[in-house]
Amino acid sequence: MKVDWKPGTMIYPLPAVLVSCGSTPEEYNILTVAWTGTLCSDPPICYISVRPERYSYDILVRNREFVINLTTTEMARETDWCGVRSGKNYNKFKEMKLTPGKSSLVKAPLIEESPLCIECRVKEIVALGSHDMFVADVVNVRADERYMNPQTGKFELTDAHPLVYVHGGYYGLGEKIGKFGWSVEKKKR
Repeated sequence: MKVDWKPGTMIYPLPAVLVSCGSTPEEYNILTVAWTGTLCSDPPICYISVRPERYSYDILVRNREFVINLTTTEMARETDWCGVRSGKNYNKFKEMKLTPGKSSLVKAPLIEESPLCIECRVKEIVALGSHDMFVADVVNVRADERYMNPQTGKFELTDAHPLVYVHGGYYGLGEKIGKFGWSVEKKKR
């Protein structure tokens, strides 16, 4: 039996990502975001949603560029810390011993410890209520070569042990139970 529950954001799990922003080392900041995702694959467009009162909000609006840095279970403490501390009071790169790296096409730094860094340029900012959505073109992706499969050329993100967010908690992924299309594959004899 199902019961009615108040409307809310119950679409989980979500990636727990670190968004890096700023155009100069003095301005660099990191914020933790779970409201993120893909909007379109061709052309590649993604989004992050940020509360206007967050310290990074003005940096994002001013520079209109950011990097979505995927996180791992090894980065769980850093991910949480960057979400509960303000860049107004802390240099998050320094405090969490994260390394700002040079992005290829945007001024915002990437996080070297991240297995995958998605460089983004803001197309549009949509005011939604508690959060504003930054709709962005994906202009480049930087992948850690440790997770590249030399036989297939495929990026093996699961080998990095991605971190996900579920209703207030951080989790690693469980075991693989299938792949895209496996339910309709013809069985080999």
